Amino acid sequence: MKRILVILGVLATVLLVAFFVLRSVTKSNSPAATAETSQNGLTVKVDYCRPYKKGRTIFGGLVPYQKVWRTGANEATVIEINQPVTIMGKPLKAGKYSLWSVPFPNGWQAIFNRETGQWGTNYDYTQDALRVMVNTRPHSPAAEQFTISFAPATGGTDLILAWDTTEAVIPIRQ
Repeated sequence: MKRILVILGVLATVLLVAFFVLRSVTKSNSPAATAETSQNGLTVKVDYCRPYKKGRTIFGGLVPYQKVWRTGANEATVIEINQPVTIMGKPLKAGKYSLWSVPFPNGWQAIFNRETGQWGTNYDYTQDALRVMVNTRPHSPAAEQFTISFAPATGGTDLILAWDTTEAVIPIRQ
């Protein structure tokens, strides 16, 4: 019995070390970042990971068109909004959501999903709180690393998702 406990203890230790090594390797290739804005009582915070282009074709290649993308790397991107807002004229309650997207050649679908804390490949469409089509525009020069930022806008803020030569704009309004 003691031998079995020792074997299980060693196995658990090896698995735990492997988990942390894998996590540190993936984070070094796509480091974690936070984008945040606060204006006129509206606070929006996004926690995400920033993959690199590395000479690859991004949209329509690494990130296929018309398929759900984690909007970053590693764990699912998480957005937290402190008050009810509208996005493309549709209401979204205050709260924490995972942020997903579906890129198309001429626009993206932004998805706010109630489930958070999952790995970025575990998407459950039944948990969607909101899906909206948003505009894209050219981004120049090409962004080597995926970046999320904010730009002030009348009545709120624009959430900007930029990578390679594409920029998606998600209007968040109070």
